[in-house]
Order: sequence, then structure tokens, then C-alpha cells
Amino acid sequence: MRIVIAGGHGQIALRLERLLHARGDEIAGIIRRPEQAGALLAAGAEPVVCDLESAAVEDIVKHLETADAAVFAAGAGPGSGIARKDSVDRAAASLFADAAEAAGVRRFLVVSSMGADTEPPEGTDPVFAAYLRAKGAADADVRARAGLDWTILRPGRLTDDAGTGRVTLGESTGRGEVSRDDVAAVLAALLDEPGTAGRTLELIGGDTPVAEAVRAAAGG
Repeated sequence: MRIVIAGGHGQIALRLERLLHARGDEIAGIIRRPEQAGALLAAGAEPVVCDLESAAVEDIVKHLETADAAVFAAGAGPGSGIARKDSVDRAAASLFADAAEAAGVRRFLVVSSMGADTEPPEGTDPVFAAYLRAKGAADADVRARAGLDWTILRPGRLTDDAGTGRVTLGESTGRGEVSRDDVAAVLAALLDEPGTAGRTLELIGGDTPVAEAVRAAAGG
């Protein structure tokens, strides 16, 4: 497959790129800054410089026209303020979805966040609350699109621990941690499982092998 990943320099995206390259897929990663290109090349991905905060739909469509699937893994990241949570985590996700629909790319994965569907509890850090609201709004936008075979993945608290290859995946998992390695492994498996289209799935560490967990989520 040819897969285009928005936020191609992110920690999960780089892991996913390495996995997809190792299995023989062709990957393009959308990045904001040219100096990020080396990390993508090392991961086996083609770097595509395109700032999703300022690009027009047609700028992104040309990178998606030959793709079989698209993955939105971009985020404003730590240290960014409330405004960029909206411009990246919400608006860029919607723009990328617009481009996927225009390019005829139906398979569309989103890396979201656990807790994105509920109003943040009172006392939540304002920037984190803005992040959750932005993710929730982006997810709602994607879920309303009949032109996409979308799957939304909502990991728990991310860690840099080595992946175990075993997870808990479902509509509601409860709170927990999950390694970025295992998130990337689940994303790779979801790309191969069209039966998970139309599903919003939570993900934490667990005891079920990734392939088995994804098959179960698809009803297999």
C-alpha cells in the first residue's frame, strides 16, 4: 500500500513508518520543516514538506492522489498554547480529511486521545482541556463524513517503554498506559483491517496480541 501520514515527524508516526517500511509499504510523511526530513528518510518514508496550518486543500490533495490510506497523526505537541491546539489538533485534522475525500482516499485513521468525547473535568489544565476539546471536535467532524472509511484510535497515557505487542483494544477500555511502540503496531494492523471502519476504539496496554485484538475489534 501507499500510505500518507500527517505529522510524519511525530513519535508515533516515526515508529509507524518504520513498521510499514519493514513490511514493504510505500510511505510519505507530511512534515512542517525541511530539517525534519532526515528522520523520515531513516525510517524509510518519503518526506513531504507541507504546513497543514497554512496549506490549502489542493496543496494536500496532490500528495494523496496515489494513496491507498491516510493517517492523521499530527499534533501541536507539548509546549504549544491553546490557539495551536485548535489550529493543528482540530483544523488540520479536518483539512486533511477534506483532502482525503477530494483525492478519493477512503481509508482514514486518526490518532486521537482518550477522553476526547467528554467535557474536561473542572480544574483541568486549560491547555490540556483545549487539546481534548480540539480532538473531540476533529473526531466528530471525521465521523460525520460518509466519504471516508474512518477509524479513530484513542490511546491512554503514552509511554516510551518498549512495546510488548499485547494490548487492550475496544470501545471502552478504562484508563491506562500504552507504549508508543504498541500504538504504532495497532495502527499498522488497523490499516489491514477494513472491518474496523466506522469504529472509535480506545487502546491501553493489555494481554491480547495486537493482531488478535484488531481482529476482535472488527468483529472477527
